[in-house]
Amino acid sequence: MRAELLAMSAATIDRYRAPVKATDQLRGVSTTKPAPLLRSSIALRKAGDEVEAEPGFFEGDTVAHCGPTLKGEFALTVNLTCMHTGWVFTTTVRTNTHTHILSALSAGTKAIPFAVSGLDFDTGSEFLNHAVIGWAADRQIFFTRSRPYKKNDQATIESKNNHLVRKYAFYCSYDTAEERTVLGRLWPLVNDRLNYLTPTTKPIGYGQDRHGHRTRHYDKPATPLGRVLSARVLSPSRRPS
Repeated sequence: MRAELLAMSAATIDRYRAPVKATDQLRGVSTTKPAPLLRSSIALRKAGDEVEAEPGFFEGDTVAHCGPTLKGEFALTVNLTCMHTGWVFTTTVRTNTHTHILSALSAGTKAIPFAVSGLDFDTGSEFLNHAVIGWAADRQIFFTRSRPYKKNDQATIESKNNHLVRKYAFYCSYDTAEERTVLGRLWPLVNDRLNYLTPTTKPIGYGQDRHGHRTRHYDKPATPLGRVLSARVLSPSRRPS
């Protein structure tokens, strides 16, 4: 075996190592821990349910900046996306304890320029706990959850996790105050770019093409700001003069 290894060319070694190297790439690690005790008391929202007719209903999730391992303490980014307008709010917290999650949600409701009427999360214990549910109830914010292991129930926020959080913060591990400070300066810039300068389309129904195949219909591209202005839901202090 030693003689065969010494006789192998570099190209042959790379060919044998290719399957192993492919598994070494950094990728996302799920940190969702189910909260079965409160799950049955929260309204269920599934993929394919009726689309929200007005702004204010947000899907939310956390993205762990843990690198390839869940060992130790690492930062998490909380992401909220309005289902009607596409408006996004993103912020990074130290851990997923309810104190930090509540701080992020409070900051989001203050920064979003219109009323937050509903929140939809997965079954993670960082959201499905008495502190967060009580906070939402005190503010008359409707609370729903997705089904366990059904990511299509939260397709919008799962997409944002990828092309917002992972695109700009990558898959690295961030566990220091200095790194959290940099992320805290990054997200307002990313949010402004997506909310004010990035047009998107929104599905509005289904139809058929000329061959009779079912197709999805979309509206004309518009920025989240444009959709908010069209809906006339800006708070008085945020309305343009």
